[in-house]
Amino acid sequence: MAALRIITDGGKGSDHGPEPISGPLLVIGGGIAGQAVVEQVRERDALVPITLLCGEDRLPYDRVSLSRILAEGEDPAVLQLRPEAWYADRGVDVRLNAWVTDLDADAGTATLADGTTLSFEQAVLCTGSDAFVPPIPGADAPGVAVFRGPEDCATIAAAVTATHARRAVVIGGGLLGLEAAYGIATLGCPVTVVHLMDRLMERQLDAGAAALLAPAIEALGVDVLLEASTARIDHDAEGRANGLTFADGTHLDCDLVVVAVGIKPQAELAQRSGLHVERGIVVDDHLRTSHPRILSVGECAQHRGVCHGIVAPIHEQAAVAADTLTGAAQTTYLGSIPSAKLKVMGVALVTAGAAGGEREVVVADAGTYRKLVVDAEDRVIGTVLLGDTRGAELLMDAVKRGAEAPDPLQLLAEASQVSAIELPDATQICNCNGVCKGEIVQAIQAGDLGSTQEVISVTRAGAGCGSCKPLVTELLAAVRGGAVEEATYLCPCRKLTREDLAQTVRAEGLQSVSEVAAACGAGRDCGACKPGLAYLVSEIRGNQHREERHARYINDRVHANIQNDGTFSVVPRMRGGVTTPDELRRIADVADKYDIPTVKVTGGQRIDLLGIKKEDLPAVWEELDMPSGHAYAKSVRTVKTCVGTTHCRFGLGDAMTVGIELETAMEGLYTPAKVKSAVTGCPRNCAEAYVKDIGLVAVEGGWEIYVGGAAGASIRKGDLLTTVETAEEAQRIALVFLQYYREHAEYLERTYAYVPRVGLEAVRAEVLDPERQEEYLERYRIAKAASDPDPWRERHAPAVPKQFAALDTEPALLPMAPVGPPTGGTR
Repeated sequence: MAALRIITDGGKGSDHGPEPISGPLLVIGGGIAGQAVVEQVRERDALVPITLLCGEDRLPYDRVSLSRILAEGEDPAVLQLRPEAWYADRGVDVRLNAWVTDLDADAGTATLADGTTLSFEQAVLCTGSDAFVPPIPGADAPGVAVFRGPEDCATIAAAVTATHARRAVVIGGGLLGLEAAYGIATLGCPVTVVHLMDRLMERQLDAGAAALLAPAIEALGVDVLLEASTARIDHDAEGRANGLTFADGTHLDCDLVVVAVGIKPQAELAQRSGLHVERGIVVDDHLRTSHPRILSVGECAQHRGVCHGIVAPIHEQAAVAADTLTGAAQTTYLGSIPSAKLKVMGVALVTAGAAGGEREVVVADAGTYRKLVVDAEDRVIGTVLLGDTRGAELLMDAVKRGAEAPDPLQLLAEASQVSAIELPDATQICNCNGVCKGEIVQAIQAGDLGSTQEVISVTRAGAGCGSCKPLVTELLAAVRGGAVEEATYLCPCRKLTREDLAQTVRAEGLQSVSEVAAACGAGRDCGACKPGLAYLVSEIRGNQHREERHARYINDRVHANIQNDGTFSVVPRMRGGVTTPDELRRIADVADKYDIPTVKVTGGQRIDLLGIKKEDLPAVWEELDMPSGHAYAKSVRTVKTCVGTTHCRFGLGDAMTVGIELETAMEGLYTPAKVKSAVTGCPRNCAEAYVKDIGLVAVEGGWEIYVGGAAGASIRKGDLLTTVETAEEAQRIALVFLQYYREHAEYLERTYAYVPRVGLEAVRAEVLDPERQEEYLERYRIAKAASDPDPWRERHAPAVPKQFAALDTEPALLPMAPVGPPTGGTR
């Protein structure tokens, strides 16, 4: 390899960039940085060939929101930044499991681990970083984990649940460590944060703010141990970590250790390739490395001696790198202001810039701390907001610009009063995706956007952690001149309503989500509408559709309900809440055999087995030998009953028999949102039929049918649809209403929202009309005949090999199943 040009000006670089790229661009690294570079280049150049190499077996995902997987049990797929179709539409060649082993900058070639050689004109190294694990004795023992990717979340969750950990320890009291600790605490495991320094987040917080943060974190169930130097990680006789010993000789017992002390840039490939590497890959102000054909962006890049470990600089660097590559503008990257936002429920914390300086203004009250730091020239250089983060965007913008503030106290007070529309256009509203206020306003005006979801879909503001959504809505209302009436688009990216899409499906005879996407583009931009599209196609085609698992939620893909620790719950079908001794014995035997930690009677009169490992699901279903209760899906759920005339002296109707018959008639059908029903034998309402989506109540001389009830976060007594004389007629009306709702409601719209929206009289006009009844019942019968009341039936044949692997890592798109009635539910 020829001698390389080494940057000797501290990474400041030269005054001009290379010639605009015309040949292949290779982006190495499929994280947030790689995705940002691809998007920025495509905005400037629609034709240059781009290949994106992802080292992991998944498309780029939002690592910033990783704590959602641990704390909330989110499916890793929900963090995916773009659906596969997005790359295809933009001519981006994405390769998964693609590790570059050799990079020859002079020759313009990259060699992959499988021997493939790729040529490029320019390449961008976005290799990111690895978790830094200090040389602590015992750090390589079983029971020690890091917090860096979805697999780490699965490891931590499994360690907490499978081993019933008594206590976990997180080494590191920075941003990442606190989020990891909070996630573990939400799993019900006691956790202690062990930190070397005298305060939490010492790089971002001063002593005053840190003094308030520690008790706020402890109030969430996380113990904090400061000034604790870990001398070694101890282990038991089997070699598994069981505690920490500190430098002062004290000891802390635990069953799980999570190391979250920081990151180290992934620069090995650059170093092997002869590029200038110090702590990270050294770059100049145009993001070029020491070889003119290679750029670097993100956590692996070192600019002016600094490697940034947060997401905001990634987007700033990606924009400059795209300008450098395409020649679209002569921009330079002069560095980023360090900032942080703690994503822990109940603790509002935002910091930017320096935590201390020449002049400091602090306004503190019980649980709140607001600070502004200015230098000797009255320029704002830092802010700390804890407990009260109003005006954070304005203050962070002031830090970024170095705005003058001769009266910092006045600026601190004014910031909390400034509306979103009054913010400077350059103010960054969304740190996760680097979106400024001006970009949002321009998108609303240019695209005539009318809902928050449209703005999120078009600009990506709010698509990350979601904390900026209120500001996005506020900006939308200001630009639109008043309160925003949220549009109900099934696909906000393409501004397509349910009826728009239904008309396309019917007119073109579409059979799958992929066909819909090809016909009108729905689901190809952000992919969030795919589950809704999957329901729409199945409903219109009467379940005679082509099932595609990639379009379904994780619950539907494995036919169980994911929990916040990554395990699953299984609810066997017990029609009407009636069971047998034999079924109860099988449930008890399965719970014992698979060490299921919780067996609970649900509000719907069923038995829920919670805490099942994903890989155990097929065996659990096999040994239960009971049909699925569909408790995981947007579908017809349970029918709750009282004992009615069978046993009750007040009973007016046979609630159990009617409930079992109604549940049998409805089970297996998917719906816009979950549908809960009940049949009660008299107006005493022991089965709570008045507050169900569908409720049948026995009265003197007949049955009342109620619809649109709710007893959850929203409480609503159902509307009396009609009164009929016989149980058979009551069931008939219930099925007509169900099919009517299936065909007309928006996706995820519960009956208690749908009925008031369209009006009870409109519902009655459709459901009680004899001619319309027959039409709805005919379509119901077609859908019911093609439905699968037991998706656990084919449990021995997973749809894909990894369907029941410990972590769902299958690709976002899979081959389509054969056309015709599904034979395995949502497989």
